[in-house]
Amino acid sequence: MAQAEKETIMSTAQPTQSVFSFSVRDDKVGIVTIDVPDEKVNTLKAEFVEQFLVIFDKAKQVSGLKGLVIVSGKPDTFIAGADISMIANSQTQEEASALAEKGQKLFTQIANYSLPIVAAIHGACLGGGLEFALACHARVCSLDEKTRLGLPEVQLGLLPGSGGTQRLPRLIGVSAALDMILTGRQLKAKQAQRLGVVDDAVPLDILLDVAVQYVKKGAVKRKPIAWSQRMLASALGRPLLFHMVQKKTREKTHGHYPAPEKIINVIRTGLEKGLDKGFQAEARAFGELVMTQESAALRSLFFASTALKNETGSSEKPAKIKQVGILGGGLMGGGIANVTITRGKLPVRIKDISEKGINQALKYTWDLLTKRVKQRRLSPGERSRQMSLLSGTTDYSGFKQADIVVEAVFEDLVLKRKMVSEIENNTNPDTIFASNTSSLPIHKIAEIAARPEQVIGLHYFSPVDKMPLVEVIPHAGTSEKTVATAVALAKKQGKTAIVVGDKAGFYVNRILAPYINEAGYCLVEGEPIEHIDKALVDFGFPIGPINLLDEVGIDVGTKIIPILVEQLGDRFVAPEILETILKDDRKGKKNGRGFYSYAGKKGMFASFGKKSKQVDVSIYSLLKIKPAVNVLPAEIAQRCVMLMLNEAVRCLDEGIVRSPRDGDIGAVFGIGFPPFLGGPFRYMDQLGSDKVVEILRRLEAKHGERFAPCELLVQLAEQKKKFYD
Repeated sequence: MAQAEKETIMSTAQPTQSVFSFSVRDDKVGIVTIDVPDEKVNTLKAEFVEQFLVIFDKAKQVSGLKGLVIVSGKPDTFIAGADISMIANSQTQEEASALAEKGQKLFTQIANYSLPIVAAIHGACLGGGLEFALACHARVCSLDEKTRLGLPEVQLGLLPGSGGTQRLPRLIGVSAALDMILTGRQLKAKQAQRLGVVDDAVPLDILLDVAVQYVKKGAVKRKPIAWSQRMLASALGRPLLFHMVQKKTREKTHGHYPAPEKIINVIRTGLEKGLDKGFQAEARAFGELVMTQESAALRSLFFASTALKNETGSSEKPAKIKQVGILGGGLMGGGIANVTITRGKLPVRIKDISEKGINQALKYTWDLLTKRVKQRRLSPGERSRQMSLLSGTTDYSGFKQADIVVEAVFEDLVLKRKMVSEIENNTNPDTIFASNTSSLPIHKIAEIAARPEQVIGLHYFSPVDKMPLVEVIPHAGTSEKTVATAVALAKKQGKTAIVVGDKAGFYVNRILAPYINEAGYCLVEGEPIEHIDKALVDFGFPIGPINLLDEVGIDVGTKIIPILVEQLGDRFVAPEILETILKDDRKGKKNGRGFYSYAGKKGMFASFGKKSKQVDVSIYSLLKIKPAVNVLPAEIAQRCVMLMLNEAVRCLDEGIVRSPRDGDIGAVFGIGFPPFLGGPFRYMDQLGSDKVVEILRRLEAKHGERFAPCELLVQLAEQKKKFYD
């Protein structure tokens, strides 16, 4: 092989290191390897375009070249997408559109290349990475669990800007493409193959060989989907499909997210006016979306959650976790066990006082895994392998090997202290005790511990397999190593962890309580339940506050209120109606009696957030209320949200959250604060602290002292400062 055929192509933009390398096999198939220097994963930057064009120039010099295979130099990533920082640095719509156009031009050259180009995909192939692969003449991916394909740009308030909105519908059909792009969902290898996103899915050890064979066969880009096969041939078919998709999208977004609307319009433009017009519309829409407040807020959450993934939450490194113990086989214990074995791949030993509790926890995970098997997302063999990591006991046998024990028993201080003593007596001296509590102070639980430095709080949210947040709560005596290890466990479980202060309500429940209380005060004033909930859903929350109280349990949701009142003051006093409701044995969905009717509904989360749910009108006579709409939805939302914002600032001032970033992540990931607003602190920066204070003072004059703006907020307003520089 000639030396020129082996050399690494050097970029003019980066003369010392190239992203792409090029070599030619003895069978005259060129291998192009992408490997971004000093990065864990490959991400695309604008300056890489010139580097790849040099590859084409070198390939032309190879006599008898049969084609190219694109591979990654990273162990478990193909291309994870475009560099988000590059996009965020765009100062104008025109700059952002130019980035899209640059990518479009490169991928068009790849698509029109005279020789076959095949993408050999292993690991994450997302966003711009999938757009790169879509431009190739064929795609082969590995069957590895780490291989994922998708266009997740909508989750950042964007759309695929380098041809994805145009090539994917032509490859797999408009209906399937709309679903992928509008949801941002990621496909596993077999799913991608069934859908037609890839041409083949093979074991990793033969991935390159199969891709090479596609080149040798003269891989030709598949012809566009015949629209008649997708029921789109008629003049009415396509407009009807887009109308239906647009209607469903608006029902979900409530008009808060501009990206989905633009995605639909751009795809339609390309199909009706041709590829070139589609590319133009895509680049223009991409530029517009980059400049929106919604995308900026969503990108801020992306950067924040990414930063948290790289932090230990401590000044020390975590201890190694090889096995986890869990106390309690109820809903929380079973959920924590599930994410520990399925995502963390760690063996779990559950202790419960009865065999029934153990079987309940085992069944919880078995049912979730079986659901995935039925969906063909998991093999029966893998289900068995994961279940083998889970075992149970009614004594402490097997707990000597536990590196950390998560306690998920009833919210009772005496019981939790007893658990600390028992764990210290039945585990090794280094075992960490983590209490899953939503209200009890961690320092109170640790008071009787022989090793208080190894006691910490881990507050999970229900349902554990769906809620992404964990609050890590050290008390004053918790060691830095314990903090780091608790954060490490949360990460292994696939959670986003924030470290919060050991004070009543911690962070999430503390800012949630006044929000729900205020919804109760609106009800006392006679506002209909569905009117209150709709006002907050229209504002951007996934579920209304009264509906949420029913879902988590009225008894559970209100249990923390007296603690907050005792420790933090009268601003947390709840309306008396909540006590009346509890005395009527209304606990919400779990006992079928709450604010809403649950007749005929089964399962704890059977109708979570569903619009079909009807208010139990008997509650109005119980509360001696005659419901009538007198307050505008915007005012109801403002009252509830402003109390949440004010309390979030207090939490920052008291050190309950370490930064505005953590406060935003906690609110969005923990209680569904509208992501398009970026979190409470981003939202206040957008409004202006002076405006927030002005609104609070107006509400204080009308509704009472609970709306009084906190000291830090007033200071920021006077100094015209923001939470984020």
